[in-house]
Amino acid sequence: MLDRDLAELYGVRTMVLNQAVKRNSKRFPPDFMFILSRSEFSGLISQFVISNNPGRGGIRKFPYAFTEQGVAMLSTVLKSERAILVNIEIIRIFTKIRQMLAGNFRLRLKIEEMERRYDKNFKIIFDTLKKMIVEEEKPKKIMGFTVRK
Repeated sequence: MLDRDLAELYGVRTMVLNQAVKRNSKRFPPDFMFILSRSEFSGLISQFVISNNPGRGGIRKFPYAFTEQGVAMLSTVLKSERAILVNIEIIRIFTKIRQMLAGNFRLRLKIEEMERRYDKNFKIIFDTLKKMIVEEEKPKKIMGFTVRK
């Protein structure tokens, strides 16, 4: 997520969010946060028609992009009530996602175990169940921007 989107989520100005990150730079290693490259930034400008002219209110610096861990870490450096509530919701969402992924894996193992135990007449049932699990695990269409080369 970009710094300006997170600033809106946390209810602070982008400048305030970036200042908090800079003051706590040791909490944001490269796998938590990075600055968009020139080509990524130019792709962002063309996709969202963002002004890049410094005299006209556009973005003057390349924005920060935060990973899942960086988003969670922001809640520890932003000291507002809203930051606490956002952090709690983030943790709940990540926990639900992990439970869903673990549940599908356990279900697949259980089906394979049953398949080994039961006779070949149940093969159609097991094949159908496997297809259903695989279909659920297909990656969803990626949303967001992509940089054209």
